[in-house]
Amino acid sequence: MQDDTRSADRGILVLGAGELGMAVLRQLARLAALSNGTRVAVLLRPSTLKSDEPSKKAAIDELLSLGIELLPGDLVSGSVTQLGELFAGFDTVVSCIGFAVGKGTQVKLTRAALEAGVQRFVPWQFGVDYDIIGRGSAQDLFDEQLDVRDLLRQQSRTEWLIVSTGMFTSFLFEPVFGVVNLAENTVNALGSWETAVTVTTPDDIGLLTAEILFANPRLKNQVVYTAGDTLTYRELADKVDKVLGREVQRTEWSVAKLIADLALEPDDAIKKYRAVFAQGNGVAWDKSCTFNHQQHIEVTSVERWMRLNLSLPRSNKRD
Repeated sequence: MQDDTRSADRGILVLGAGELGMAVLRQLARLAALSNGTRVAVLLRPSTLKSDEPSKKAAIDELLSLGIELLPGDLVSGSVTQLGELFAGFDTVVSCIGFAVGKGTQVKLTRAALEAGVQRFVPWQFGVDYDIIGRGSAQDLFDEQLDVRDLLRQQSRTEWLIVSTGMFTSFLFEPVFGVVNLAENTVNALGSWETAVTVTTPDDIGLLTAEILFANPRLKNQVVYTAGDTLTYRELADKVDKVLGREVQRTEWSVAKLIADLALEPDDAIKKYRAVFAQGNGVAWDKSCTFNHQQHIEVTSVERWMRLNLSLPRSNKRD
């Protein structure tokens, strides 16, 4: 296949239609319509396809309205061979199935894509730079992500793309994560006030992933970075003050404190994430190195996300 090929005859299969999967599918459908009608399909559990739950029915209706094919399959119970048979009907497979499905699934999906001999595979790596973080980090799930990268790099038959997006922007504001807690009027810095974090919204990840897949010349066998924003926790607190028109209480959670917290509850997933992000390695990159910056694609900054999503004083609701 030539590097300038923008679409594949057998199309693109997306695994999963959660928050990120739907964002990716919407943008793929848009670009497919502009690219000689490239086929786009999504693999969903049979139970989802038959569900009477209003939210699932609404999602199915939207997918059908976008012209997206619905393919039944179970990524959890299916074997490598069974999944490979499903994947083999497509040129590109994009996994939007995250850690919630359990350990081992990321490697299984990768093996299935390689066994199927798909032309291009995009694994679930929509997060941090696992190469820099390395093995044995506080978040043990990250080691499997490195196993996936090893499998892809050790072969040459299937092209691969990894899209590194940083944290979902909204996660900074989840009370359970503990960075920004608006109910308590606090911002807590992970590691230090000068530690940085990169974030991208799911909608922007969907947009950028689709653009990356349809890029000309064709991108392959590389890590592609995105960033809605990269900022330190001090800059984050300053932006919260500015947008909300009030001063938040600021507390620095040192690496030592967060590692000690994790030692007391070693199975706590949130404490694992805090410890990793506090160390600042592989969790932030300069916006100038990102696909969106280089292609001049507008994305959502943290300040703009706050203005669009938080309850603000009337005078602070401007863009």
